[in-house]
Amino acid sequence: MADPHPFQQVERADRTDRNLGSRQLAAMLPDPAGARPAYRHLARAISALILDGRIGLHVRLPAERELATALNTSRATITAVYDLLRESGHAHSRQGSGTWTSLPEGQAPSGITRLLGPQDTAIDLARAAPGLPEQILVEALAQVTPRLAEHTHTPGYHPYGLPELRAAVAERFTRRGLATVPEQILVTAGAQHALTLVLGLLCRAGDRVMVENPSYPNALEAMRRAQLRTLSVPVTDTGWDVEIIESTFRQAVPQLAYLIPDFHNPTGCLMPDEERVRILHAARRSGAWLVIDETLADLALDVPAPPPFASRATPGGTGQVITIGSMSKTHWGGLRMGWLRAPARLVTELAGQRVATDMGGSVLDQLLALSLLARAGDLLPPRLEQLRRQRAALAAALTEHMPQWTWQLPPGGLSLWADLGAPVASALAERALDYGVRIEGGAYFATDPGIFEQRLRIPYTTSPDTLREAVHRMATALTDDISPSSTTRRAHWVV
Repeated sequence: MADPHPFQQVERADRTDRNLGSRQLAAMLPDPAGARPAYRHLARAISALILDGRIGLHVRLPAERELATALNTSRATITAVYDLLRESGHAHSRQGSGTWTSLPEGQAPSGITRLLGPQDTAIDLARAAPGLPEQILVEALAQVTPRLAEHTHTPGYHPYGLPELRAAVAERFTRRGLATVPEQILVTAGAQHALTLVLGLLCRAGDRVMVENPSYPNALEAMRRAQLRTLSVPVTDTGWDVEIIESTFRQAVPQLAYLIPDFHNPTGCLMPDEERVRILHAARRSGAWLVIDETLADLALDVPAPPPFASRATPGGTGQVITIGSMSKTHWGGLRMGWLRAPARLVTELAGQRVATDMGGSVLDQLLALSLLARAGDLLPPRLEQLRRQRAALAAALTEHMPQWTWQLPPGGLSLWADLGAPVASALAERALDYGVRIEGGAYFATDPGIFEQRLRIPYTTSPDTLREAVHRMATALTDDISPSSTTRRAHWVV
């Protein structure tokens, strides 16, 4: 078995040019044939890709001649495209160095725009995240106020996390079937923060990372920003193809694999126990780290809540499994509370890396998290019952208004992964916003461009009446002429 040297600090590779290949860009663009004028059509599409993050900033675009060949168009057309991108501020040129992507002055990146919230009254189905009942937060704040006052006499820095919260999270893992001590826990500002820390420590630019396809878009973006090479393995309506996963471990030998086995985002699939064991064995043989995202594990609607993935490992065999979790989906994203479970020595290294950019989380937020976790037995059951009602309302509305669509009712999680029967998801999402519904097409969850255009992730995290209205509006939008080539998108941000 290969030795991954888990506890050596990974030296960061020098930053290299970020180049976008001509064929890769061509696969992301609509066919310019029939569009008039073609250069404006292509410029709008590229600027939309830059704004929504599918093309990163400070990336070198293909040479004009190469892109013209890949798109089967003239070089003059591509020259005009690049001229428009420069004029609009979506690109700039360096003498002898090519054309690079940029952000127009005064334009915020899509992630920040969506984080600040919608600027209209559209029904927001782009974010699969529930809110927190006001009374629960008021009660928790009243409970933690005296304890917060006690902490004001301390420096307040906790790079590992508040000791009592680390102990509570460790006890939670132990109660679920995976013996854990506080030294194996690092408290983070959400699961995304945990993943970013892990990638920064264990991977270097160019390393191979196995990911599911489709997968959580923000995790994929973190890997792109770390300049990692993703190896995609499919997740379908019936789940994972473990033989492909085993083959990828064996032949490609990735440094790390990122998986969402519990009510997978966006498909909703739950990985069977026997498949978990096979994946654990395959990862161990290859020497790869497994990063298991359990953010949705508690949201079991029709089945018992699954035990931790790492609990299926043989005794002593959990050393290469990192489990990340969060309170964003079970409680409220505004808490920004997450954690990871890993070998204690690795937790120490991750905490050391964290201090370079983040001295530790808010003591108030961690005390709130501690209070809410202590009340999970009372708070979670009514939340699950509410999600069941909302899921049923969404399914009934889709059956009534979209009988041509198909989907599998997920046994847990927060969303349906609908098949529209035609590659119109991005066009429908664009049109739906005009009818007051914000939603994202399946392409945003893809590891590779040009796929899942027939898919739509539809969260059931809002009230039944709102879900019924959203489906009605989307059905109305479908009565308009929606073409698969209508792919120019507004900036978006998905959770």
